Amino acid sequence: MAKEDVVYQKSGSVAGKATRKEWRKAVDADQVRRSITRISHEIIERNGGTKHLAVVGIRTRGEYLAQRIITQIESIEGQKIPMGVVDITLYRDDIAHSTEQPLVRATSLPFDVDRSTIILVDDVLFTGRTIRAGLDAITDFGRPRCVQLAVLVDRGHRELPIRADFIGKSLPTARHEVVEVCLTESDEEDGVFIRDKVKKDK
Repeated sequence: MAKEDVVYQKSGSVAGKATRKEWRKAVDADQVRRSITRISHEIIERNGGTKHLAVVGIRTRGEYLAQRIITQIESIEGQKIPMGVVDITLYRDDIAHSTEQPLVRATSLPFDVDRSTIILVDDVLFTGRTIRAGLDAITDFGRPRCVQLAVLVDRGHRELPIRADFIGKSLPTARHEVVEVCLTESDEEDGVFIRDKVKKDK
């Protein structure tokens, strides 16, 4: 299979039969890198450093982005930052309507949640329901000082009153379109693509 014909399995969804040749690239690898660097600097500036800071990624691509942000912050500040990961599968508000058996993976928050300012990280902010589920998962472990949201892409179409504090790129999209974030950790390259929804996405 040629590299450009790789079909990516998204966390919690299926990319369907669309190949990357049919996707429109909205953000390239260099823009992804610069976005992560800028977000990392903005997090430090907003919080006056790294005291009490912890970074938590929503599985799966949010986890990879969280690790990259931590690497950037640690290289700037010279301080170790605790990292956590949340799996939102059982917190989704549509789980009761799903006919598929959910795949549940571990949530790990190896720090004192009550004493922390948490940066919650995800790849795409869309309706806000994924972020709400992530907040529910965190508060099951404690009551943070505050939670700030960092996303690589904000595509609009919110259904809940949730907004991001740190945004890599705002992308205007139609509701029928799908935003695919690809990261080298899972997808062989960095980039953000927009494609039309295919039957399996419905």
